[in-house]
Amino acid sequence: MSQKKQFVITIQGDHKPITTNTSDTILESLEQQNVEVHYHCREGFCGACRSKLICGEVDYTTDPLAYIDDDEFLPCCCIALGDIEIKLV
Repeated sequence: MSQKKQFVITIQGDHKPITTNTSDTILESLEQQNVEVHYHCREGFCGACRSKLICGEVDYTTDPLAYIDDDEFLPCCCIALGDIEIKLV
């Protein structure tokens, strides 16, 4: 039986690092650890969950329609490609 690969999400501020499975969106991983994230649509339409990607890489499970800057990402519709550091806004 193969084991799911996990990555570490480091959140700037008063949060401890959390792990994420490659199949979970970053929003799902944050919610599983009771990290409060503002969101609405869960599909990249509204941009309410917009956050800063400090380092690392993410991949979108669906193309977001909301506007995001080069250093931002939408946790609702992307997965981590490795360990990442983020800032929730």
